[in-house]
Amino acid sequence: MDVHDGGSKAPHGPGEPGAAPAGPQGSPPDPTDPRDPPPDQAPPREARTGIAALSLRYQIAVAVTLAVVAVAVCVHIGMVFLHVAPSNTVTKQHGRAIDDWIYPEFEQNWKLFAPNPLQQNIAVQVRAQIDTADGGVRTTGWYDLSAEDGRAIDGNLLPSHTQQNELRRAWDFFVGTHDSDNRPVGLRGSLSETYLRRIVLLRLERDDAAGKGGAIDLVQIRSRTTNVRPPQWSQEKVSDEPVYRVLPWWSITADSTERDVK
Repeated sequence: MDVHDGGSKAPHGPGEPGAAPAGPQGSPPDPTDPRDPPPDQAPPREARTGIAALSLRYQIAVAVTLAVVAVAVCVHIGMVFLHVAPSNTVTKQHGRAIDDWIYPEFEQNWKLFAPNPLQQNIAVQVRAQIDTADGGVRTTGWYDLSAEDGRAIDGNLLPSHTQQNELRRAWDFFVGTHDSDNRPVGLRGSLSETYLRRIVLLRLERDDAAGKGGAIDLVQIRSRTTNVRPPQWSQEKVSDEPVYRVLPWWSITADSTERDVK
């Protein structure tokens, strides 16, 4: 005969209603305990940064852009390497393509390391013949383009590549592809003329040389070369008289102006 104590209750199983907490591991979250998140709130996700924070479409666009840039950089480095490398099978078969890529903006030279470095100051100057708005013709004075670049560089901690090298390299390119009578030598001579004319036209447009309603009809370019003075301790004597190299007048048509300025 079983005897039951009316005041006692049988212990509940761990899965039955009213069961006591099963200890720290099985205890339900305590809303008052800051270590336990509320039962109805998911843990916060870690914030994404950089490309991972973009949507899939923009991630693909960034990846494609980076790939294109990487390919372009590799091609450019390869072209420059082939340009300065000794003659080989690749340069013999694809020399024209390499030259088209390098000239005139990326031409390489070793003048800084030559046994006799350049010891002259060369200034490139230009003047223009203008068809004025009232039907007249006037000729401007000489614009010293090299001096303009020098003023832009002076005191500038981060001068641009254009200010430092564009005009200088264009003139070197012209001189290297023309004889002493300013006649082009080979196909690159014509290219150097087009490149130099485009630069001076852009500079004249920037300086508003034509004036209101005017148009540039002719341009003439010259160089002014002066020797760099030797140091005081040197016994070398050099002339301080400038030497000019004056090019013929170049005709500027409306079609060529629009094409070159672009």
